[in-house]
Amino acid sequence: MINDNTAKFNLSGDQSADVQALMTYVLSALKEKGYNPINQLVGYFISGDPTYITSYKGARGLIKRIDRDELLEVIISDYCSRL
Repeated sequence: MINDNTAKFNLSGDQSADVQALMTYVLSALKEKGYNPINQLVGYFISGDPTYITSYKGARGLIKRIDRDELLEVIISDYCSRL
């Protein structure tokens, strides 16, 4: 029997300001090291492997502080609000 119900995903708390500051910092570190930030972030989000994020200026340690699901929720929410 196939379950046709849509699963709901809900994260509690609003961390959008924290995520925006974190992403700004991580993007800056990736750019400074000569990486394409979009490619690196996609690799990180798909695989969960933090080595896609440079350790330069502590960016890797910083991005690991917030769960990937929470990061994606804020990023997608921000993107959708701009449509």
